[in-house]
Amino acid sequence: MANFPRYAIYFTAAQGSALDQFGSALLGYDAYGGGDLPFPSGLPSDWRDLTQDPRKYGFHATLKAPIALADGKAETRLAAACELFADLARPVPVIRPVVEAISGFIAVIPAEPSAELEVLAAEATKAFDPFRAPLTPEDRARRNPERLTPRQRDYLDRWGYPYVFEEFRFHMTLTTRLPAERREPAVAMLRERFAATGVGPLAIDAISLCRQEAANSRFRVIGRWQLHD
Repeated sequence: MANFPRYAIYFTAAQGSALDQFGSALLGYDAYGGGDLPFPSGLPSDWRDLTQDPRKYGFHATLKAPIALADGKAETRLAAACELFADLARPVPVIRPVVEAISGFIAVIPAEPSAELEVLAAEATKAFDPFRAPLTPEDRARRNPERLTPRQRDYLDRWGYPYVFEEFRFHMTLTTRLPAERREPAVAMLRERFAATGVGPLAIDAISLCRQEAANSRFRVIGRWQLHD
């Protein structure tokens, strides 16, 4: 079993922003306040079930996947490392966000690849890895390594997560994996709702430190730092 609490470095939209309100309402969970939210009207009757998995993590994009802290590491030191990371001058990625199906689930993703975003994610993978406790055999098995490519398995063993560097894909998840026949209508519905938010070009201009207290807990934002270019 994984040790708890667990921590993750995410991109989360600014609290109260149109994007934050859009994603949090659709997941029925406010990762800043830690409370449930009412779903918007007009959603499918089983929407709660269709958002069960992403609700646990809150509306976010992963930069450093959830970790238990290594021996001798503390939350205060991880938070200090987040502040130092954010203070390093680097280009702030700007993406054009769109709603798409990706690997069977629906998410907000960049319309075009962003080299600056890939660099940011790679730097986060490396910078926060010293805080990561080694994967337990159970954690590794949970990733179904037999289904991964050789490179993904190598990344899992080296970095604790298979989808880093060339395998990284920025996504802010809105649903669980959907049956094929449900994806197209769900994408159309979510695109219409997303267009109504008026969200345009999106600067990936902050990192959030999120904590999960126990296996049955949801992740909650406990700190957010602006990036500097």
